[in-house]
Amino acid sequence: MPAPRKGAERSQSAQVARSAGVVSLAILSSRLTGLLREMVMAQKFGAGYAYDAYLLGFRIPNLTRDLFAEGALSSAFVPTFTTYLDQKKHDEAARLSNLVATVILAFVGSFVVLGSIFSPQLVLLLAPGFTQVPGKFQLAVHLTRVMFPFLLLVSLSAQAMGVLNASNQFGVPATASTCFNITSVGLGLLLGFVLGPHIGVSPIEGMGYGVVLGGLMQLLWQVPSLRRFGFGFHLDFAWNHPGLHQIFRLMIPAIVGNAAVQLNVMVNTNFASRISDPVRGADGPVSWLAYAFRFMQLPLGLFGVSFASAILPSVSRSAASGNLEEFRKTVSRSAGTVLLMTVPSSVGLILLGKPIIGAIFQGGQFQTYDTQQTALALSCYAVGLAGYASTKIFNPAFYALADANTPMYVSMLSVAANFVFAEFLVTEFHLGIAGLALSTSIVALSGCTVLFARLRRRLGGLDGRYLTARFLRVAAASLTMAIPVALATTFIARQFGESKRADFLNLAICIPLGAALFFGAATLLKIDEVTVVRRAVQRQLVRLHVKILNK
Repeated sequence: MPAPRKGAERSQSAQVARSAGVVSLAILSSRLTGLLREMVMAQKFGAGYAYDAYLLGFRIPNLTRDLFAEGALSSAFVPTFTTYLDQKKHDEAARLSNLVATVILAFVGSFVVLGSIFSPQLVLLLAPGFTQVPGKFQLAVHLTRVMFPFLLLVSLSAQAMGVLNASNQFGVPATASTCFNITSVGLGLLLGFVLGPHIGVSPIEGMGYGVVLGGLMQLLWQVPSLRRFGFGFHLDFAWNHPGLHQIFRLMIPAIVGNAAVQLNVMVNTNFASRISDPVRGADGPVSWLAYAFRFMQLPLGLFGVSFASAILPSVSRSAASGNLEEFRKTVSRSAGTVLLMTVPSSVGLILLGKPIIGAIFQGGQFQTYDTQQTALALSCYAVGLAGYASTKIFNPAFYALADANTPMYVSMLSVAANFVFAEFLVTEFHLGIAGLALSTSIVALSGCTVLFARLRRRLGGLDGRYLTARFLRVAAASLTMAIPVALATTFIARQFGESKRADFLNLAICIPLGAALFFGAATLLKIDEVTVVRRAVQRQLVRLHVKILNK
């Protein structure tokens, strides 16, 4: 097969960048509303007894969601569905969608019932330390049962997202998470604080019910778009369908392949529940890690998840047509762009994590000590940001090649390695939550390196020189940014001490300063991805402006 022209390669990369730009803007909205949701939780509940129990109750169905729904299901469903959509009739693709939705209702619905029954055992497995605090274990069990139906709703939502992404529709499914955040916090506050005293619902219970209702809204938000593209729903039990079998074959190893980060978070939760902080005792470590990881979700979603959502349909088509040269270029250019955005983001989170957390969360029940500990965990998580995000590029590439085993094996090794590192750093070096976050980062970077090496061998090359050159230039631009920002934040701290005023000054001065310095240096160093990203974002902003004017 003749190699594609450079113009075709650039067109393919530009298409991925434009699609990722759409998803990035939507995810930015999602992450910002998610931070608003966390601000409400921090102000109302702080970092302690109730919020620890709520986190675990939410994390159990959320973990299962990442394993079965947004992780494995999407990775297995999108390549298969894309092939049916491109190479077969629309009706056959629609039937495959109905089959998958029916399986979700049957199997995930049954899992929700079993999970609710065995919630005490699940809580004991994930957070044995909760039994040491009177009432904390029982509260976590109750909240787990309240929020478990969220799993079914978000699984159906993930399947709808896959259908729309395969149809080259990225905006609506990406904004579904924003609907979840707004609905969950709004109705949670209504049920927990306004109506709660009258209907016998505690504040933290109300937030739990808000999560379930938010999951329902996340699904309903996508239904009109599905119908517009001719994808309705009716029950279909023809489970001997070859397309469904193909999804199952990819999904089983993909369940493990997508599990590394979330399983590592579960391991860290187990360790954190047993950490006795010198100031807070058993209340605090679980919450600090969760708040820190929430901040990680912003750059991870913008630069990792967005490209993963955009690249999977694209590389699936390249693989189906046998165009491996286009496949290689798409993956390498996407990985280069991810490096461009995540390396400076890591530096920024390390330097400015404390003022960012202080400005957003501190107040009410969230005290100065909570800010310090959360910032410490965030700086250690940030070390591995490029690894987290790049993995979300490399895993879909393997799935598009119908190879779910390689990510599965790497994931299994990652989970085992994280357990060893966490045990070593917490037990031997007594690093507490910093050791847990640092362990996760080390494993993420290691896993990413292994995936890159395996994919490079599989494809006979992956523009390694190009990526190495891009990394060195991005690192140089990040260093150019880091030194002035570090000096500025140190000066502000000396002048104003630890105060809200200092935090907001840091955000107002250091973030624009850092962004200007980095992109200025990146332009001087001729990093091509800067232009690609800028044009993609500009196009989406112009389209958004035109839509607003038309309304």
